[in-house]
Amino acid sequence: MRIYAIGDIHGQRAMLEAAHERIARDGGDHALVVHVGDLIDRGPDSRGVIELLMDGQARGRNWLVVKGNHDRQLPNFLRDPRWIDPRAAEQKDWIARNSGADTTLASYGVNDAMLRDLDAVHAEALAAIPADHARWLDGLPSWHLTPQALFVHAGIRPGLDLHAQIEDDLLWIRKPFHQDPRDHGVLVVHGHTPVRRATHYGNRVNIDTGATYDGTLTAIRIDEAGVWVLDDSGPRPLHPSGTDAE
Repeated sequence: MRIYAIGDIHGQRAMLEAAHERIARDGGDHALVVHVGDLIDRGPDSRGVIELLMDGQARGRNWLVVKGNHDRQLPNFLRDPRWIDPRAAEQKDWIARNSGADTTLASYGVNDAMLRDLDAVHAEALAAIPADHARWLDGLPSWHLTPQALFVHAGIRPGLDLHAQIEDDLLWIRKPFHQDPRDHGVLVVHGHTPVRRATHYGNRVNIDTGATYDGTLTAIRIDEAGVWVLDDSGPRPLHPSGTDAE
């Protein structure tokens, strides 16, 4: 069985459409595709990304989406504009952290968010952002497990049963996961920490290749023969190396 995955999107709808096209050429329109989160922030069309994925799911496309740390910002902001993500390095609200909230809000027509009164921006966002977009983001699962791989945004707490993992780790973890060489029982496919190119570390595969930092949006295929990166010229094998510094 083939399964495909797409890395961190960050509002890059055109890149997402191109990644879907590469997958369709390789596996057809009904291919199972898992998106590993961070759909919004920084890029120019977060609204368009959400609409594309929601519409595809509504039309019966076999698309699964797991939640990234950026994806929980918008619903929480709409509930409370002063909400602070407990795992963020900078303990400020979504807009003040300068992590891409302004571009997400601008994609809904709420402009100059960083220059305006927070309560005024919040009120405008409540009126401009469709409630079903926030509900959809809020309801995204934190992980998806298949026989081939576990798909999660940031990673897992090593040694802890999957059902005991907490969302904060699944969406934010870095070093405790990256530096652990043990077999996790299944290959873990994740994003969250940008690397120059998709990298296979043996027990995990990082597919966040910095789409919003002049990088690319990676799409991979996993099958009985291994892991493949889908380039415009076709699939190429991704072998374990662990050589890409993070």
